[in-house]
Order: sequence, then C-alpha cells, then structure tokens
Amino acid sequence: MELMKQFSQKYMKDNAPEVNVGDTVRVHIRVKEGSRERIQVFEGTVIAKKHGGIEESFTVRRISYGVGVEKVFPLHAPTIEKVETVRKGKVRRAKLYYLRDRVGKAAKVKENL
Repeated sequence: MELMKQFSQKYMKDNAPEVNVGDTVRVHIRVKEGSRERIQVFEGTVIAKKHGGIEESFTVRRISYGVGVEKVFPLHAPTIEKVETVRKGKVRRAKLYYLRDRVGKAAKVKENL
C-alpha cells in the first residue's frame, strides 16, 4: 500500500484546484492536433466529484446549442492547464444528476454569497 502511495504521489499536482459540486468552472485543456498544440476552454457546472487521490475526477455539464454536454476531467491529468472558478454554487447534494432532466431556468444553481 505504501509503495502505491509513493508511486502515485509523484504524478499528483501540488496545487490541485479547489473544485466543489455546484460551482461553475472554466476548465482549460491542452489539446494536441497533429504537431500543433492549443488551449481549449470548457465552461459549465460541476455536477459530480468522484474518488480521491490520483484517480480523483469531476464531471462538468453545459448546454451547447440546445444539447446537454458532459465531460469528465481527471483532476491530476497533465492535459488540464488550469481550472478557474467562475461562481460558487449553493447545493445540498453530492451529485446533481437531477439537472439532466431540467432545462432553462430550472437547471440553475443558486449562488453561494
């Protein structure tokens, strides 16, 4: 067990971003296309966090052209450049899967002031 901790410790980010369920975040991802590399931004609401340690991940949901799009991001992935928190959300659940069934203003999360 101790050997696994030591192995995974060197791949974990020292300054991991603080991401909470209900927050609206802007995730900057490094995308490689052929020989070129660019930064792509994905902004949405965090609807879930899973696991812990090196395999910790969070799910971000947004509505794009009327279609719900969800992406799962590993927190310690080297392709994630940075995670900005746009606004803090006030929620009472650990998983916000109920937002999948809602559209428009019903899918909003209250802001935590």
